[in-house]
Amino acid sequence: MSARITIRPATPNDADTFLGLVDQLADYEKLDRPSPEARGRLVADAFGPRQRISVFLGELDGTAVSYAIVLETYSSFLALPTLYLEDLFVLPDARRHGIGGAFFRFLAGEAVRRGCGRMEWVVLDWNELAIGFYDKLGARRMTEWYTYRLNAEQLQEIAGAAS
Repeated sequence: MSARITIRPATPNDADTFLGLVDQLADYEKLDRPSPEARGRLVADAFGPRQRISVFLGELDGTAVSYAIVLETYSSFLALPTLYLEDLFVLPDARRHGIGGAFFRFLAGEAVRRGCGRMEWVVLDWNELAIGFYDKLGARRMTEWYTYRLNAEQLQEIAGAAS
């Protein structure tokens, strides 16, 4: 018998489950878990009055084993929003049950529902399992764009120079 897969929007009652899955992703990527302050911001940004992110949970037989965080960016050339996938994580023991594919079908539908012209995400270069999954989906690896980042300290420096 195959496992029953459910993908659904997270609610404020799911905050602890969501944070537990974020911790599991940090462990998987060998990163520090979010600080108590960051955990508070995650909950506020997902479920507070000024929602900055949308969180979805993936369940196998009623147990949350995965999550995704999405937000919208905007394409000036398409003049349409882009659904940006910040995180998609499936607990290692829950993999190979079809939840990743189910999540992508759900998120593709979410992008369509929101009127998005595309969906984008990044993947770590060492994550061969995810890269293989995305390649099987038919997703195109972008080679003409480089990801750049400024951290909070650099933002303060640059913003201060503009004053």
